[in-house]
Amino acid sequence: MKNLKRLLLFLVAITCFQCKKSEEIKLKTIQMERQPNEGVVGANGMVVTAHPLATSIGLEVLKKGGNAFDAAVAVQYALAVVLPKAGNIGGGGYMVYRTAEGEKGALDFRETAPAAASRDMFIESETDSVFRQKALLGHLAACIPGTVDGMEQIHKKFGRLAFAQLIQPAIDIANNGFAVTDYDASTFNGAQKQFRAVNDSTMIFIKDTLWVKGDSLTQKDLAKTLERVRDNGRAGFYEGETAQYIVDEMQSGEGIITKEDLKNYKSVWREPIEGIYRDSFNIVSMPPSSSGGIIIVQQLKGSDAYDFGKMGHNSVETVHVMTELQRRAYADRAEHMGDMDFYDVPVDMLLDNDYIASRNSSIQMDKATPSHEIKAGTVEKIESLETTHFSIVDKDGNAVSITTTLVGYFGCKVLVDNAGFFLNNEMNNFSLKPGFPNIFGLVGGEANSIAPGKRMLSSMSPTIIEKNGDLYMVVGTPGGSTIINVIYENIVNVIDHGMTMQEAVNAKKHHSQWLPDQIVVEKGALDSLGLEKLKSMGHAIRITEQLGRTEAILVRSDGSYEGAADNTRTGDAVAEGY
Repeated sequence: MKNLKRLLLFLVAITCFQCKKSEEIKLKTIQMERQPNEGVVGANGMVVTAHPLATSIGLEVLKKGGNAFDAAVAVQYALAVVLPKAGNIGGGGYMVYRTAEGEKGALDFRETAPAAASRDMFIESETDSVFRQKALLGHLAACIPGTVDGMEQIHKKFGRLAFAQLIQPAIDIANNGFAVTDYDASTFNGAQKQFRAVNDSTMIFIKDTLWVKGDSLTQKDLAKTLERVRDNGRAGFYEGETAQYIVDEMQSGEGIITKEDLKNYKSVWREPIEGIYRDSFNIVSMPPSSSGGIIIVQQLKGSDAYDFGKMGHNSVETVHVMTELQRRAYADRAEHMGDMDFYDVPVDMLLDNDYIASRNSSIQMDKATPSHEIKAGTVEKIESLETTHFSIVDKDGNAVSITTTLVGYFGCKVLVDNAGFFLNNEMNNFSLKPGFPNIFGLVGGEANSIAPGKRMLSSMSPTIIEKNGDLYMVVGTPGGSTIINVIYENIVNVIDHGMTMQEAVNAKKHHSQWLPDQIVVEKGALDSLGLEKLKSMGHAIRITEQLGRTEAILVRSDGSYEGAADNTRTGDAVAEGY
């Protein structure tokens, strides 16, 4: 009997060894097949985030048996520590997901306006002028954060590993500190004046000398806040000690968030926006309070009428048509979109094929359509990158696309005393006054006016794409109002222009949003002759250094994953797979 047991154990050991060697061979084969212009390739999972420490933490979760949702929770809390300008627990965001079984859904953990908020709170009645600065800098700009509740909802519904195990790496980094990068240092240095305007001079991000690469950032107060969340879940943030710190901070400025506001916050599970492109591709994206899903599907449905592959990438013809599609969709955004819990967004109408075809029927191939002929309005500046996105796929095929934000970099610049995190400045993403542009230059109407408990409209657009019913792409980007078009162009780059995911991410982008009536072109996207040709067609052109900073994953034909981090633009994005 003993000899039989030994034989069985030996056979099991040999089998396990052979399985392990088989997996190693599989991984090596995939790595050898990687093309020069591809991103990182992995057979069993992929994590792409805006910071190398967060990416590594997410990948470790996958390797330890966690699923994509576990990794997403761990990444979000890690980004709150290592990317304080955009990663957060004081802001909010969106998740679009697809399970290995093909179930799709969306979570809206966007911030909400406090109970004391009112429609005209930023308007000076005597002159009807707008106090934009108060909606950008300082305590009154802050809305109720949604991130912590959102992460709890994700973990409760899909989590496999213990929550404490997922949040602990962020706590450890906050306690022990980490070396800041050049990018970190530049963002800290750039915000010093605003930090000093709304914080005590002892605030940890304020320095009398410049931040430089290699400086250590330790965040003890933030670590304690995260420990309270670890031990008490959402109650460790929206109630008790942390909630009191937030209220105390509000009372020290002109903030209006109360304990009741915090306790009453709830994320909302929603049905995603879906639409078919080129017959084979199903687009799965975020519904309102995000405008992204509707606009992306509108633009792709409009694109079906054109052969972009034949027209060429970033050709004059392609850029012209995409611009015409973009300006019509963004005009719809201004008129029809807001928080679905407060406003009846006409989703079916906006995605109706006949409606889209009618809207696009006025497009002329040799002439720009002036935006004032689509809808009137005025606007100022257009873009910001103070948002962060991450994409994750696990070995089973569960896919998560999450975009979160503080809106402006470091939000309203207020670091909650004793709690160690920045508050958002989401008030600016409401329509402060109908027809008045927000920080991104986006004009809104009554659909996005301020109301207690309401979520402000967003351009964040976490997106997943299926090909013939199977997982194909996970994509998202920061970039304020440019987010939607950067994602649209990444999709077209892969599907119509045959690019790898990394080529699509690296490719130069262009952007138009109805108002201002212009195309913003990333430097190098078109040559001088192309730019002059667009001008002769009636397009105004503005050159910019950077549009978007995409983190994406593509499922390759052999079933492996290509992770593409945007390393061509400012930032520290990294993809890792295994």
